[in-house]
Amino acid sequence: MANIHASSHGHNVSGHAEHHGHPDQEEMRTFAFWIYLMTDVILFATLFATYVVLQNNTNGGPTAKELFQMNGIYASTFILLTSSFTSGLALLAMHKGKKAALIGWLAITALLGATFITLEVSEFTHLVHEGATIGTSAFLSAFYTLVGTHGLHVTFGLVWMIVLMFQIAKHGITPVTKRKVNIISLFWHFLDIVWIFVFTIVYLMGVK
Repeated sequence: MANIHASSHGHNVSGHAEHHGHPDQEEMRTFAFWIYLMTDVILFATLFATYVVLQNNTNGGPTAKELFQMNGIYASTFILLTSSFTSGLALLAMHKGKKAALIGWLAITALLGATFITLEVSEFTHLVHEGATIGTSAFLSAFYTLVGTHGLHVTFGLVWMIVLMFQIAKHGITPVTKRKVNIISLFWHFLDIVWIFVFTIVYLMGVK
């Protein structure tokens, strides 16, 4: 009987740990994400440096001032910064244990992010129709690479966020889902910071 009880107790503990996540494992996964984020910082720093060097190499083609339509860029910037605010509200809801509010704010954040990507795709399509493709000049190659890489990161974040919403709906607010929400929020804020640099260095300085 004692063995059966011990076995049953061990199974329950194991199941509990599997569902809620071991604190040390969650800390290690968070640490691993920080390492990943540092590699992303290096990646974007390299892309920004490349863009700054090549921004005037238009090869006789259109310049940034001739191409960029700032009204759309202002709208994109406002939308992405707003999504950073709503992701913060999602964190607040999580800390208060409000599952429905957490999912709701994540959904709004994802919707804003999807709108941002839609505007970016629209911008790229317009530029291509104007004959400003990635192969037109070194300037445009650097532009598409930098802005496109940021867009791919936002798209990845969107997919991640949608999957996380389903996990929270199924499992609730647990140490595992808390860690994932913290990480996606950090990742999203990072992308907003990168966009501020893109907005300033690429667009604002480009139209001067």
